[in-house]
Amino acid sequence: MTDASNTTVVVTGATGRTGGRVALAARAAGLKVRAASRATGFDWRDRSTWAETLRGAEAAYLAFPTDVGSPEATRAIGEISREAVALGVRRLVLLSARGEKRARPTEEALRESGADWTVVQASWFAQNFSEGPLVEELRLSGGLVFPAAEGVREPFIDVRDIADVVVAALTSGDRYVRREIDVTGPRLVAWGEAVAEIAAASGRELSYRTVSASVYREHLVGFGVPGEEADFLVELFEELLDGHNAQLTDGVRQVLGREPRDFADFAKEAAAAGTWA
Repeated sequence: MTDASNTTVVVTGATGRTGGRVALAARAAGLKVRAASRATGFDWRDRSTWAETLRGAEAAYLAFPTDVGSPEATRAIGEISREAVALGVRRLVLLSARGEKRARPTEEALRESGADWTVVQASWFAQNFSEGPLVEELRLSGGLVFPAAEGVREPFIDVRDIADVVVAALTSGDRYVRREIDVTGPRLVAWGEAVAEIAAASGRELSYRTVSASVYREHLVGFGVPGEEADFLVELFEELLDGHNAQLTDGVRQVLGREPRDFADFAKEAAAAGTWA
């Protein structure tokens, strides 16, 4: 699939954190983008909306709206992948989470669909600090409470790099078919250090306080997360935030031929846009 001008790609979550950037990058690469969101009639929880969205496309980017490791994600990804293949949409790229054991059944559901699949396994997004509940907490409370211990480091990745990798996978023929691509940022950053870099970029005094995952559950509920989902996320954080992901990969460089964007650059750009004002 190398003729971008004749390729239509369905982008799920096209108004979301990664989907929006994938849509932009895909259009810039000459792909025809079919945005899939509730605004366009697509609903992950209503299977009757899928066929109309998929029909006539050659490829799709799949990003489930809640955690990729949830049983709901496994079921939905398996079902939509099989439906896509049946409709002739064989080229599928799934956004997954690196180092998350719970995501493996969802990845396997994609592999078993018969699709020409690629799995992009990404580290924590830098944009988690600039979009969503965390940014509101930084803005309003002047700090961040999170269940990541001071010694835990994460190779935060800019979602624009994820988008560029997804589009490269879609436009490189069979090069990335039936492959997993593990992508990270260029350096390891502790959560407290990330908040300090945001403070320096924004000119604000911001603090970081670590709490246990069980205590953080109350924060999730305060954000409006339903209790059952909060329980799942608490268990997920306990699994992910143990330091096992504190290692870098060269996935971005291998695919794009350049280094990934640095967290400090992300912080400066977001601060200049008034994100934490």
